[in-house]
Parts: sequence; structure tokens; C-alpha cells
Amino acid sequence: MTDPARAVAAAIAAIAPFERPDLDARLRQARTRLLADDVRVLVVGEFKQGKSMLVNGIVGAPVCPVQDDLATAVPTEVRHADPATVTLVGETRTSVPLEDLAMYVCEPSTHRGHVEVGIPRAVLGGGLVIVDTPGVGGLNSVHGAATRAALPTADAVLFVSDAAQEFTAPELDFLRQAQAVCPNVACVLTKTDLYPEWRRIADLDRRHLGDVPLFPVSSTVRWHALLNSDTELSAESGFPPLVRYLRGEVLAKADELARRSTSHDIAAVTDQILGVLRAERAAQENPDDVVRVLTSAEDRAAGLKERSARWQQTLNDGVADLNADIDHDLRDRLREIVRDAEEVLQDGGDPTGTWEQFATWVQQSAAAAAAANFVWATQRARWLAGRVAEHFADEHTQLLPALRIEPSDALNQVRAMAVRDAETWGVGKKLLTGVKGGYAGLLMFGMLGTLVGFSLLNPISVGAALLMGRRTVGEERKRIIAKRQNDAKAALRRYIEDVTFHVGKDSRDMLRGVQRVLRDHFTARAEELKRSLQESQAAAQKAVKASKAERAARITELDAEIAKLTALERLS
Repeated sequence: MTDPARAVAAAIAAIAPFERPDLDARLRQARTRLLADDVRVLVVGEFKQGKSMLVNGIVGAPVCPVQDDLATAVPTEVRHADPATVTLVGETRTSVPLEDLAMYVCEPSTHRGHVEVGIPRAVLGGGLVIVDTPGVGGLNSVHGAATRAALPTADAVLFVSDAAQEFTAPELDFLRQAQAVCPNVACVLTKTDLYPEWRRIADLDRRHLGDVPLFPVSSTVRWHALLNSDTELSAESGFPPLVRYLRGEVLAKADELARRSTSHDIAAVTDQILGVLRAERAAQENPDDVVRVLTSAEDRAAGLKERSARWQQTLNDGVADLNADIDHDLRDRLREIVRDAEEVLQDGGDPTGTWEQFATWVQQSAAAAAAANFVWATQRARWLAGRVAEHFADEHTQLLPALRIEPSDALNQVRAMAVRDAETWGVGKKLLTGVKGGYAGLLMFGMLGTLVGFSLLNPISVGAALLMGRRTVGEERKRIIAKRQNDAKAALRRYIEDVTFHVGKDSRDMLRGVQRVLRDHFTARAEELKRSLQESQAAAQKAVKASKAERAARITELDAEIAKLTALERLS
């Protein structure tokens, strides 16, 4: 297919005389998808690894602010536009001046959402969108979990790590998850101009990566090359192979997928029209063969009805099973966090002094669990889509719809883990508690001493008072620590319950969305096939009533229409 858009337009014109609004709508949807689909490349990595400079080097413009003391705070989507634009995307879309970009992108930005930057650059042609993500500050952090959750939305991932050291274990774990849900993953080794040993680091990294490509680059050298229009310096920067990868592996594969999808839609539509025309031609050419044609159409209709029941059952049962499995997986991950956290609280003494570090650890663990659950849910949803499509394997309808799953923001709705105000245990309270315990001991042993002739205040009663006071202080301290531990456990459980509620709801919503997309897609395909079969039957029955001259004229018309559609089908 040399020009998919032109082929779709030709197909729409070719089927217009047949008055099939369902097939016409399918082709128009294919044309819209062909023109509107973006190719999203997610640029991810640890804090201060050079992601923003990398994006600037790829597009050849300072679109992402780079500052030594400030970091990127919100995701920045860079796409093609002429003239240049900056749009804040949140609950509403707001255009802002290009010179104010840093105010909304860098810390301490309060913008909730993301920023879209449009610039006229050839590398962004064809729908390429490069997304500069905030530094995750640790791939197991809350931000790192949010980045993991965004992986299913990407068509490609560029994982950025500088040449200071080889990949760490969390980075390799992140890469494995990215490969599981994203069709194209590549690594970029930045800051090669700062580290003389970058080649050794690159060799070490390649041993970990296997088939994942690695591109050593220097954004600083690239920028100098752009400023001076120096092609040799640009080649030395390492960027040309990276740009070729984006064009050849990412954009080209996306374009190939779009062409294949469009070709599939055209073939499916023309095949259905041709089925009707060929059935009618067979009936026109041999009216005595109408019974066979009708019987064949009825058999196909019966098979279609049975298949429709099967794929709907597969979809409904699959979604129900996925809901149960995903909920169990999430609860199991979070229960393990609760178990470990409670052991830490029980063995760690007073949690007040370490509460901030403890709460951060729990929140990071919960975020990582939620992200892993979301990625797994996405994989299972796509697997289910493939199972449903198998029921249509013998028709031109087996191509799956685009399942673009939006990243989860459930954790943003979870309240921070907080403990109630702890009971104070200062010097004053310690003294008061010790006096109370000592007074009781003084009275008890002093009264016993008076029975044998001692005074109320004697060495034994005073010693007993001191021991009892000390014991009372110790018991009160244990009680307060136990109360603080219980309060911390209660806060922990409340937080985990909140995470379970919001993340579970988000996963169920995602599955319901997938179910609706698959249901609508395959229902439409089944209805198309049903209508085509009905028209085949009607055409065959009509042929019986025609005269010999009418049949001969109609056969000539049918041959011309079949030849036209066959040529269009071969062109696609």
C-alpha cells in the first residue's frame, strides 16, 4: 500500500453504491486512526541523569528547561506544531507563553497534570511525541511507581542512565518490566563527555541488556554541534544513531502497524462486499443452484451465531476471572507489606523517632506494589483480548482494536499515612509517674514497718519507694510505647485499606474499559458479517425471479464490480 489514506478514500468511494453505513463507518474510523495516531516515546530514568537535555538534543531545540539546581516537576510532551505552542493540560487546557515554560515545568511548580509543547521540527513528523518525565528519585519511589504505571501507554521507552556507573539492580528490574509491556525499549548512556571510562561502563551495561540497544551520547557535545552546524561534532555526540533508531525502529514500525491495520480494514470490508456479489453472481448464472447458495449462507449464519455466543462468554468469564485475580494479587502484595511493617513496629521500640522514615518506606512499598499490579493487569487484559480474537480467526476481523490504557492515578487520591497525636512522655510526666509509684511503695512498706516498731520513714520504706517509683516509670513507658505502636499499626492498616480501595477501583475501571472496547469492537464485526450474509441470501432469492436477459445484464454488472473491488483488495 503506497498511500494508506488514498487507499481508504478509494475504498470508501467503491463501497458507496452498496449502501453499507456500517462498513463505511469502519473505513472512516480507519482513516481517522491513520491520521490521528501518535507514537509516544517515554523518556525515563533516575533523578538528574540528563533526560531533559537528551530530549533537547533529539529535537534540536531547548524545549525542556535544564537547570543545575532545579529538576523537572511535571511530564512534558514534545510534539510537532507550527507555530510553537505551550499548553497546560489538567482539568482544562490553558495556553501559556513559551518563555514561561520553566515556571510550570520545573520545581517548585504546583501544576497538576502535564505540559504539551509543540515545535516545528522534522524529527517530530509522523506523529512522534517525546515525553520528558520527572526524575523518579529512586525507581522504587512513589514517582518511580507512577512511571511504571505509565509504561503501558508508551509505544517506546528510552531508559536514561549516565556513565558514572553501570546499571543498578532497580534499574535492571525496571527495564524488565518495561520490556514486558512496551514493544520498543532502548537505553541511553548520557554524559559520556564527563566520564573518561564511559566505554567500559557501556560494555558492562551491554552485558546486562542482551538484545536491548544502548546508545552512548553526550548532550553537551550535541548542543555545541547544533549551535555551530558542525556535522562531525554531531556524529561524535552519538545522537545520529539514536535519531535513526527513533525513525527506523519506532516510527517505521508504528507506520507499518498503521498500514497493516488499514490494509486489514480495507480487505475485510471489500471481502464482505465481494462475498455478497459472488453469491448473487452464482445465483444469477445458475438459478437452479440457489438452494445450495442459501444453504451455505444459512450454515455460515448459524456458525456466526454460535461464535458470537462463544466470544461473549469468553470475554465475560475472562473479565470476571481477571477481576478476581488482580484483586487477589493486589491484596497479597499489600498484605505482605503490612506483615513486614508490623514486624518492624513490634521490634523497633518507640516508632515516634523513626515515623517519617517508616511512613516513607510504607508509601514507597505500596506504590511499587500498586504499579506492579497495574502492569500485570495490563498484560492480562491484552492476553484476554487475544483470546477473544481467536474466535474470529477464520474471518478478516481478527485484528485487535487499539488498547491504549491510560496510566493509573489512584495513588494521588490516597491520603498520606498519618498517626494520631502521640501521648507525651516528657520529664514532668516521668517525675509525676515516679512520685505516684514511689508514694504507694512508701505507704505500703512504711505501714508494715510500723508493725515492728519502725517509723513510717525508714531506710526500707524509702528504698521500696524508689524501687516502686522506678518500676512504675518503666511500666508507664512500656504502656505508652505499646500504645504508640498500636496507633502506628492502625495508621498503617488505614493507609493500606485506602490504597486497596482506590487502586482496586482503578484496576476494575480499567478492566471494564477494556471489556467495553472489546465488546463494541467484536459486536460491530459480528453485525457486519451478519448483514453481509443476509444480503447474500436476499440477492440469491432475488435472482430466481429475474428473466434470462435481466440475469445476463446483471452478471455483466457484477463482473465489473467484482473486478473493481478485487483490484482494490490487491492494492491494499
